[in-house]
Amino acid sequence: MTRGETRMVPEVETTSYYGRPIVKAPVWAATDIAGYIFLGGLAGASSLLAAGAQATGRPALARVGKVAALGGISMSAVALVHDLGRPERFANMLRVFKPTSPMSMGSWLLAAYGPAAGLAAVTDVCGLLPRVGRTATAGAALLGPAVATYTAVLFADTAVPAWHEGHRELPFVFAGSAASAASGLALLATPPGQAGPARRTAVGGAVVELAAAHRMRARMGVVAETYRRGRAGRLIRAAEVLTAAGALGAAVSGARTVGPTARRITAAAAGAALLAGSVCTRFGVFAAGMASARDPRYTVIPQRERLAART
Repeated sequence: MTRGETRMVPEVETTSYYGRPIVKAPVWAATDIAGYIFLGGLAGASSLLAAGAQATGRPALARVGKVAALGGISMSAVALVHDLGRPERFANMLRVFKPTSPMSMGSWLLAAYGPAAGLAAVTDVCGLLPRVGRTATAGAALLGPAVATYTAVLFADTAVPAWHEGHRELPFVFAGSAASAASGLALLATPPGQAGPARRTAVGGAVVELAAAHRMRARMGVVAETYRRGRAGRLIRAAEVLTAAGALGAAVSGARTVGPTARRITAAAAGAALLAGSVCTRFGVFAAGMASARDPRYTVIPQRERLAART
């Protein structure tokens, strides 16, 4: 509309045909899929933490990381298979190797990572085949970052507005959240004398997660409302508080002025907060995506804004 003209037709309302959503929301169960991406992130980051601990002579931290990786990826696979309905459906995804498909690549990634994580944990706990165990630990650590973040690519590759619009920052959010979860579990289960890398990982992961999430919401425009309202908003706010508090507690637990008992209590509280914060982040992102798919305005308004920017 040029200067001096009067709008004769009112602005079109953001609606959809017959009141049906424009984007069909995924038929994923929150407990299964949000739990799957949390546990996978925990496993991948734990493998990386375990490899670092093994290389620097911290056997207790290395064992916690290896066992956490095996437990996390096992429970993650159970959640995925439960959502698929039948175990053979996962096997069927391995019939195709398609580099352009996040689902196909993720399936192959899990198929390679699971045995490596399992072998690393079993050889460490049983004290058998140390060379094989070290090789498996290195292999799991090499695949760990991809395991922790590929679900962000999988989410962003969909048409769900709250996930697709955050495609630039979502992998960093998931990476930071995975690091927070792995370090939180390590702080709970590792003697403070060997938990130095976990404390540093906790602080670094929290900074990455919170900064990336803030940047993502600032860039998303109207779609960011889905991360601030309803169930998703409550979960995201809880995640921010818990993650920040956990990182602060992790830093304090490493101070030399803190006594042994207070250090252990502080480390445990920080670890629990970091784990809970990571859970809230994953469930919050999932809830935001579902909310954005149900409301057509989060599909229509960004499309209009992109069209206006081009013209």
